[in-house]
Formats: sequence, C-alpha cells, structure tokens
Amino acid sequence: MGIDVDSMGGSQRVMHTLAQGFAQRGHHVDLIGIRPSAAPYEFFRVPAYRHTTLYRTPSAPVWHAQRLSERLSPARMRTARAARAERERARRKLTQQFATVDDGYVIIGSPWAVDWLASVEWSHLRGIGQYHESFLQAQGSAHLRLIRRHYPLLEKSVFLSEGDAAAFQRDRLPNATAMPNPLPFPFTAPAPLDTRRIGAVGRLEAVKRLDRLIDAFAVACAELPGWELHIFGDGSQELALREQAAQLGIGDRVIFRGSVSDMAAAYRDLAVLALTSEREGRPMALAEAAGCGVPCVSFDLSAGVRELIDDGRTGTLVRPGDTAALAEALRQLANDDELRRRYGLAAQSHVASLELPVVLDQWERLFDEIDR
Repeated sequence: MGIDVDSMGGSQRVMHTLAQGFAQRGHHVDLIGIRPSAAPYEFFRVPAYRHTTLYRTPSAPVWHAQRLSERLSPARMRTARAARAERERARRKLTQQFATVDDGYVIIGSPWAVDWLASVEWSHLRGIGQYHESFLQAQGSAHLRLIRRHYPLLEKSVFLSEGDAAAFQRDRLPNATAMPNPLPFPFTAPAPLDTRRIGAVGRLEAVKRLDRLIDAFAVACAELPGWELHIFGDGSQELALREQAAQLGIGDRVIFRGSVSDMAAAYRDLAVLALTSEREGRPMALAEAAGCGVPCVSFDLSAGVRELIDDGRTGTLVRPGDTAALAEALRQLANDDELRRRYGLAAQSHVASLELPVVLDQWERLFDEIDR
C-alpha cells in the first residue's frame, strides 16, 4: 500500500514487482493506492494481483492562503468541504475492504501512508512499515517524525540496508530490520559493455542532479571519441538539461530516451551507469544495472549505495558533488574494456541476493517470524 502506486518510479516498480511475485506464489494480494497517479504506468500487462485505488482524483498541488479572506472565500470553503468528503469516502472504502479480510498483512510503503491509515480500522491485521529512503534522508524531512510516531506500533519496520536498519534501531525503533528491494527482472547473460554509452535512469527532477552528470560527461567526453550519454526518464528538468548540453557543445551526444517499457534491455544497451543524485537510499537503478552486469559510478550517498557498489571491485564511488572525480571515474571505465568487464561480472554476482525469488523467501520468513 502506498500514496501513489502507479507512477513510473522506483518504489512503485518495487511494489508491483512484490505484488506480482507474492500472487504467483499463491498469496492473495491487493495492491492499494491511496491516490491515483496523474501519469499511470503499466508495470504488468496481466497482473496476478488485485488493484484498488481509494481516491478518485490525483493529489492537488499544495495551496496556502496568503490572506484570511482567501481561506474564507466561498469557493475555497466549498473546495475544502469536497476534499474532506472525498477523504472520508476513501477511508470508509478501505475500512470496508479490510473488514472482508479475516487475517493478513498490510505492507505500507511510506510514512505518509502510515499516517493516513491512522484513522482507518484495521486492528485485526498485522502491519509492516517500509521506508524506501535512507536514515539520513529521514533526518532531513518530516519522515523521521512520522516514523517515530507510527512505526513502533507496527509488527515490523523494514529498511533497505543493514546500516539504515541499525540507525533506526538506535533511534528508538526496536522493530527495525533490513529488507532489500528485489530486482524486477531475472538475471540474463551480462551486458556486452561495448556500446560506448554511459547511462542514467530516473526522474528528470532537480533532486537527481543530472546537471552534474552532464557537466562531468562534458569533461570526460573530450577524451572519449564516440561516447554518448543516454538519459532514461521523464520530468520537469528535461528542457533545462537539453539546453545545458547544447551550451556545453555536447547536445548531439546527450540522448534523452524518455520512458521505456523494457528496462532490462535499456540497461544492457549501456557500458556504464552513473548516479549523481542529491540524496538516495538504496537506488534501484544501481541494483538493476548491476543485475544486468553493468558497472556503476555513483556519488557515495548512503549505506544503501555502499551496499550496492563495492568500491574498486564492482564499480566506483566518489565524494558527493565532486564532478571532477566523477568525470575521472567515467573516463577510466570508458578507456578500459577489461576493467568494465571485470566490474560488470563482479557487480552481477554482488546483487544475486536481490533476485525476486530470494527476496520473496526473506519476506515469507519475516511473515513466519511475526506469526510466531
């Protein structure tokens, strides 16, 4: 269950992957989104699980009145009443849905979703709270306050890395444990790594700092004839990023691929994957690229990133924000076919524990532990 489970994002892909995997193992699964997505994505053409959305409209932009008269205007008051009525209708719908289930688990994908559930009756079910970001990210947002308030009341709280689970345990959350996200596709032969393409995968939003990657590529590609930067994803920053690439004289070598349906094929079309975000927990792009045998270069952002990249063995970590070091790491991998091959093979082996059957086994052991 999550706020928005249908947009094309890493956490959404994880929820659909788990739902499909559980359903194919014989579990009765209903994937519940509180709000519909403004841009829904079809993760499975034939899902084996049920799918429920509680609200009828996507989230509206946050609005704050500048003056008391604005907040008390008839139109604004009608809008507020309609929003309260819609919220109560959604909560009644979920309460009725939960009442039809005698026993089971509610896996809740975010602190905001746990907070939303506080006024819904579901005490006969067992709750497991997920968090898809790092402890460091939680500290810098409202997430930590919500986790401290709600997650201790759940059966288990699951985090993406052992380091983050330990940090939350130290922060007075004794039910914290680690549970990695699964890869959404099975292993195949490692990628050939001969395409002369550096890639990035993710939303084209400011937090992903793809401007840093374009800067680093502009420096590195001066010595890399024939190499291109391929960016997968959609978002509000696309025009600015295109303009940046053009100003740096590399507009013809930065390719915007948009959203694609076959991500495994997209990763296999790369020789290196780069990640330059402002913050990350345990980014799926690194895990998925490694699963395809593609070496990664990333800023050293969190315990989750360090668990996915064994620096100097499966890929390269550089100091966050250091675009000069990033450019050098890209140049080194691009210039050394054998190093890419060695890193890629080691990377695929490194993430073998993230294959879906292995992660589903971990979840089922967690269910058994809760039952005991």
